[in-house]
Amino acid sequence: MSSKNRRDIPRFKSPIIETHCHLDYLEPDAMESTLEKSLAVGIERIITIAVSADNLDRVMDLTKLMPCIWGTQGIHPHEAASYNDQVDATIREHATNERILAVGEIGLDYFYDHADRAVQRSVFEQQLQTASELNLPVVIHTREADDDTRDILRNYSALLKRKGVIHSFTSSLTLAEFCLSEGFMLGFNGITTFNSAENVREIVAATPVEQLLLETDAPYLTPVPYRGKPNAPYYLPFVAERVATIKQLDIEFLLQNAYANSLALFFNQGSRQV
Repeated sequence: MSSKNRRDIPRFKSPIIETHCHLDYLEPDAMESTLEKSLAVGIERIITIAVSADNLDRVMDLTKLMPCIWGTQGIHPHEAASYNDQVDATIREHATNERILAVGEIGLDYFYDHADRAVQRSVFEQQLQTASELNLPVVIHTREADDDTRDILRNYSALLKRKGVIHSFTSSLTLAEFCLSEGFMLGFNGITTFNSAENVREIVAATPVEQLLLETDAPYLTPVPYRGKPNAPYYLPFVAERVATIKQLDIEFLLQNAYANSLALFFNQGSRQV
């Protein structure tokens, strides 16, 4: 899409919480402008997600940069082989900080298989246990691993009093229905705007508004009409628009519910439904 066909980012009345991005992947000189542009279009809070032993400290540092930035601590399935007792101790230590909201990004990825599947499952289970002991929600990544994700969550769901979110949901309706029935939320991003993502739009349509979160996964998965450019939290209004359209909801109603869901899950505040 040519730049002249890219419309301005919409600014809605309701505030938005960016529930999943990776600020530490930004170019250093882009941080200030990204945060300024995000705040200007109504992004009130930004949750930047840890994925590896190498960026646990970096995420902690980012949460001190501005009051709008919050973080998580966890090891992505791609990095499962790096998980050990010392890493778990770091996650637990950092999680005592009020700026850390969840254990994540954790889970299973059988699409890329960057780590042995048995190791992925073990590390996923260990981090679910850590989250249950810390009484924190979890941020879950799952790709091409529906059966094992379901089976593991079935074992740990009751222990996770604050549940969590399956972020960037692209899995089956069967897994979606299981996760929703267990009280988890589903996170949706720019994939909802892709021409090839009818399966994801079907899941959006089936997800109760009180169990839906908005995210970008920036700098990845840039939504239409800015595909081809690095993603950023300030593109989140485009995701919100598309989700509202799919669900045939007024945009402000959708945003108010997503905001309430975000507060309830990550900040332990209030009800999930407006």
